[in-house]
Amino acid sequence: MTEPALDAHVRLDTHPTHSSAVTATVTGTKADRALAILLADGWENAAENTLVLVRIDHEEPYWANETAGKLHAAGIPTQISDRLRKAIHEEWTWADYPMPWLTRSEIREVSDQAQKLYDDIRHRRLLIHAHAHDGHTTVAVGTYLNTGKSVYLHGENHLRQIADTFDSPAQALTMFERVHGDSMRPGPAPLTDTERQTAQARTILGTPDTGTESPVAQPEPAPEPEVVPAYAADPGDHDALLEEFLAAHGEWQKWSTWSDDTTHAIHESQTLRIERVHQADPRETSWTVAAYETPVSERMWHLTATDTAPAPVLKALLDQLDDTDTWETVAGSPITDKTVTEATRPLTDAGWKHTVDGRWIRWETPQKDAGVQFDAFAAQNPGHYLPTWTLWAGQNPDRPTWAIHASTYTPATLLSHLTGELAEGIGIRQPRPPQAKKAHHYAPATPSGAPQQPPAHLRR
Repeated sequence: MTEPALDAHVRLDTHPTHSSAVTATVTGTKADRALAILLADGWENAAENTLVLVRIDHEEPYWANETAGKLHAAGIPTQISDRLRKAIHEEWTWADYPMPWLTRSEIREVSDQAQKLYDDIRHRRLLIHAHAHDGHTTVAVGTYLNTGKSVYLHGENHLRQIADTFDSPAQALTMFERVHGDSMRPGPAPLTDTERQTAQARTILGTPDTGTESPVAQPEPAPEPEVVPAYAADPGDHDALLEEFLAAHGEWQKWSTWSDDTTHAIHESQTLRIERVHQADPRETSWTVAAYETPVSERMWHLTATDTAPAPVLKALLDQLDDTDTWETVAGSPITDKTVTEATRPLTDAGWKHTVDGRWIRWETPQKDAGVQFDAFAAQNPGHYLPTWTLWAGQNPDRPTWAIHASTYTPATLLSHLTGELAEGIGIRQPRPPQAKKAHHYAPATPSGAPQQPPAHLRR
């Protein structure tokens, strides 16, 4: 007996504004399986029910066809547009490719490895310590956070390769400084034009051409979304972000409360837990992440976020929860200057203003529209439930448009990824009508010095 087809459908098409990117529109009541396959193949959410595949090697049609094969094998009806099908079968080569002895399939393998390096850097699995220009191209040195292996990178975009490996960051940096000391700069290199275009394609979708004639009267087009720093981006759909995270990470299990007002997600180790409060007041906590040394021990650290937190920042947080080494820590270990420096290095590298005001140390953008605050008193008194760290954007830490609070023992590596997203990440913001801009006020929030009691569900 033939099993009935899943109530899910995927339509693959060319991106409306990017020359090689591909979009996937998912419909049906049983779309979770299709979403899991797409996310596992590197597709990313770009709009409601729409994902996008965009790569720095411009090989999206080839890899989209590979994904289509997996969807077909899973019994998910998949349609490929005529435009995309034509792009899939189009033969092309890189002009002036520096390795002309390679076959087309070998070139694809080289560029796929470069794509993986790009993704590792973008998702901060590979932390770049420094970069330089060797007279021909960009070189860099970095360390994989999950393995501790350090690498020396050569090239840009689809030509980036691992040229050497080292056992420790110290060895890698010593070599890098010896060879490139004159041109060495801290942190990752500025985005290339290709990287910038791919970032825009992941976040901005135009209106696709349906192939039908336009009606005589056209409504006024909606304003184009703005590309803004990650800290100024729109919140997006937090529930969708959580669902995408859970669909892509089978080691997490979702639990809903009897009222459906709250969703819990628990790691298979039962030592890391997420609480998501749906439809929370924008001024209140809607996310709580808590880590435990054992399933029955006291909590080691916790982090909370308001419902207005920008989508790119929240996604950066969820991405890091996939890395056990990132969120494991030791409760009771003292917080040191080295810890603070590691957590805020991306802000320092980006030129954020550093000030000290009594017990508070702050880093702010030159425009003072976002910042990070460290409370030295709370760091020395973790039992008071005062937030040691506050990440915010808006008027000031006491009147933010959004805020993330973190406890004393929150891992510096996790905080570094979040501050890196604030300093370097981008997102989109829908333009507000003039009258809405005029009437906009920053929502009041709990003063930074007031106790932040975590939700009862995650307290012990």
